Amino acid sequence: MAITTDVAAPRHRGAEDQPARRTGRSPQLRRKRRRETIEGWSFVGPAMLVILGLSLFPAAWALLLSLQKWNGFATPKFVGAANYVKLVSDDEFIDAIVHTGLYVVLFVPASVLAGLFLAVALNRKIRFIGFYRTAIFVPFVASAAATGILSTYLFSPQYGLVNNVLRSFGVPAQGWLEDPTQAMVVIAIMSLWGQAAFTTVLYLAALQDIPEELVESARIDGASRWQAFWFVVWPQLGPVTVFVTIWQVIGAIQLFDLVYTTTRGGPLDATKTIVYFLWEKAFKNLQFGYGSAAAYVLFLVTLLITIALVVYARRRNLEAF
Repeated sequence: MAITTDVAAPRHRGAEDQPARRTGRSPQLRRKRRRETIEGWSFVGPAMLVILGLSLFPAAWALLLSLQKWNGFATPKFVGAANYVKLVSDDEFIDAIVHTGLYVVLFVPASVLAGLFLAVALNRKIRFIGFYRTAIFVPFVASAAATGILSTYLFSPQYGLVNNVLRSFGVPAQGWLEDPTQAMVVIAIMSLWGQAAFTTVLYLAALQDIPEELVESARIDGASRWQAFWFVVWPQLGPVTVFVTIWQVIGAIQLFDLVYTTTRGGPLDATKTIVYFLWEKAFKNLQFGYGSAAAYVLFLVTLLITIALVVYARRRNLEAF
């Protein structure tokens, strides 16, 4: 009779304990990740609630108001699309659109070109370059109210510095902000004073990202400075130009602060923009429904222009988003 003895194969102690260790660590990792998630949301959550409360709720309320007639005191009356229909035939609103469009045409190309010119001028290694770059950016951080008040004194028809300089050259004094044909041009110049610094910073950052070897190679091949810029540098600035243009168009359509601090829509409503129109209707005339409808028309116009610019840029392979 044969006697067999089962001999267990030797097992490595580490292999035996490893699943237990792995199983023991998983709950700890899950608790750690859960704690980190809770900590992260505890920091982000309050700010997110504030942002959503200050954006989504007013937007939804404005949409509801645009369908009503309400003066802020009486019971709101639902009127449907009557406010929007009225806007289409409102000559004052149409004039506000024209004035806003004129400002966009005057301001946006000038701000982009001025920013590009200043960025190229500041993209050099010269003495005190840090001071020059800082000085260029100072007007951007100044408040629009301060800029408007200062510009009002500069362009005053009676005692303004600009007219005094013109008189010294024998040029007649101009009406500036008191002339309906010149007021919007002056406001565009005021805006350019501060907003050109923004485009300058963006263009300067883009210029510093372009490898110097590309420009040096073009110069070695016989290209002039202008040819090197136009055929080498400018194509690299395409996405930045798209972004800056879209940003400045959106800001120009929403012009309000300079108009409010200088002309209050005058003279003869020549500087009344869309935002000033809806502010006047809502907060001066207490036509909150009508003003909200104008605000949503402004939103749709801004959205359509932005989409058109983005589509055009992508078709030209100038994607900035």
